[in-house]
Amino acid sequence: MEISLLDGTKQDLPEGSSVVELARKLKKKLNGSALAARINDQLKDLSTPLQDGDTVQVLTFENEEGKDIFWHTSAHLLAHAILRLYPEAQPTIGPAIENGFYYDFANLQISSDDFPKIEDEMRKIAKERFQPERIEYESMEQAKQQFGSNPYKIEMIEEFAEGLSAYKQEDFIDLCRGPHIPHLGLIQAVKILKTSGAYWRADADNEQLTRVYGISYPDKKLLSKYLNFLEEAQRRDHRVLGKKLDLFSFHQEAPGMPFFHANGMIIWEELMTFWGLRHKVYGYKQIKTPIMLTQDLWERSGHWENYRENIYITEVDDKSYCIKPMNCPGGMLYYKEDQYSYRQFPLRVGEIGLVHRHEMSGALSGLFRVRCFHQDDAHIFMTPEQIPGEIKNVLDLAQSVYSAFGLEYHLELSTRPEKSIGTDEQWDLATSSLEHALKSGGYDYVLNEGDGAFYGPKIDIHIKDAIGRSWQCGTIQLDMMMPERFDLNYITPDGNKERPVMIHRVIYGSIERFFGILVEHYAGKFPLWLSPVQVRILTISENHQEYAESVHKRFLEAGLRSETDLSTESVSKKVRLAQLDQVNYILVIGDREVEEGTVTVRAANKVLGAKPVDPFIEELVEEYRSRSPRTVGS
Repeated sequence: MEISLLDGTKQDLPEGSSVVELARKLKKKLNGSALAARINDQLKDLSTPLQDGDTVQVLTFENEEGKDIFWHTSAHLLAHAILRLYPEAQPTIGPAIENGFYYDFANLQISSDDFPKIEDEMRKIAKERFQPERIEYESMEQAKQQFGSNPYKIEMIEEFAEGLSAYKQEDFIDLCRGPHIPHLGLIQAVKILKTSGAYWRADADNEQLTRVYGISYPDKKLLSKYLNFLEEAQRRDHRVLGKKLDLFSFHQEAPGMPFFHANGMIIWEELMTFWGLRHKVYGYKQIKTPIMLTQDLWERSGHWENYRENIYITEVDDKSYCIKPMNCPGGMLYYKEDQYSYRQFPLRVGEIGLVHRHEMSGALSGLFRVRCFHQDDAHIFMTPEQIPGEIKNVLDLAQSVYSAFGLEYHLELSTRPEKSIGTDEQWDLATSSLEHALKSGGYDYVLNEGDGAFYGPKIDIHIKDAIGRSWQCGTIQLDMMMPERFDLNYITPDGNKERPVMIHRVIYGSIERFFGILVEHYAGKFPLWLSPVQVRILTISENHQEYAESVHKRFLEAGLRSETDLSTESVSKKVRLAQLDQVNYILVIGDREVEEGTVTVRAANKVLGAKPVDPFIEELVEEYRSRSPRTVGS
């Protein structure tokens, strides 16, 4: 029989062959061990028999789907080990996640002290090289008999009802759709990372479970590399650096709502100034809309139906109001204040809007997941013919912004989610319009099925930080529904009224989240233009204070953020404190500097030597003005 591969080549195999035989034939071409396969666009185990004409992709750990299958099998391995050690525990669910996997258990109490013995048990089971065996149940009753003592599995069985399957390894059986890797011996390295509480079905009304997170690899070197990455990420943790550099704080009186300190506000204002300048260049006008609007407005927009659980609600004069979770409806009311002509299109309207969204307390995470934040929204109104040009305009703007921070990015096209508004025709037109804009502009992108906004498809912009992590920040959402719901129109060339097409877009996204990303991207060592303290002037003795103050004043008059340290501490200690505070330039003043009218300059651990004051100020003003992305000492 003949099998087709994704690259268009053909492979001849004997009748009755499985993917295993195909994998053996392709062994030299595969980058790593075969784990599973995609057959005619369906994920399958390697043991699956092949049919003449099948299209097959053999998956390894190098494929994202291969990783997911490897990590999901590892979640089963974790549950197997937990039950060996804690027989009273009840397994619930154990999916693969972006990096590794987790498994939720009822009736389990463990701490980090237990991690080594769990890891040892996982390694012991893996060495036994059990082959996961697929079990398909003929009925719901048969599946219930298998899992009769586990109410969580019974609930899932009743939900799925048909097509029920499980996987067995030794005496451990778990409800699962699969596929799984061919044998557990392929799991060569495991590490338990942490535990946390988690509600069953993510519902706070349900019982709390113990979630165990882990990571696994087919090679010990890969695990070592990942653990080193985690150490570096921990060193950059914005929550730790935010406190150390006095940037922001959180308080129990306002959970999930950050307080920005004076140093943090310097960075914030620089980000806002830069945002405003870039948007002027790209033709935007800026508005401001209220933080609280009546419930009926959110019903009209569709947010009440699709987003109600995240909205804060209050009563004023016996009327229900919503604290806005998004800026869009206010932007619609702004548009309706005037009658626009096609000649005024595209109309680009920006807003830095404070929004509030109710997030579960367990999901809150520093500046990355908060309950109140600012969005750098913009709503662009246009004719259908202007869509490709406006997509390009937004992407050009995004490039001009992200390059100032030394950030690279990639694009993802996200399509219609399960919960949405609008007709099939509207969604088809909106999605094809975004696809056309990306293709005609020559942009590379990844298709992300089912992850669009409830009102339209979107292009998500994922930036990559200094240690290679990906963060979704910017987004471009095409919306043909909101103009319909708010009865928006414009005058066409022939004098008729038509609905405008609208783009929702953000560049920073959540400004709080972008702030946190920058803290970690730079590891707290901000480039000059963002740095809260750009220059610190240190004196060797009291005799140098007058000159130091005069130099300090000249830096301030030039618009630079300067401080002095006139304390009696040793110079080495002053230098060390300035380095810990991530000051960009440390200027030391002694007898020679006073006599020659210079300053001795340090940047991080580099001594740049003596420099005349005014030329050095000019250098820093130019570095500040250019918004160079380079960091301290680089």
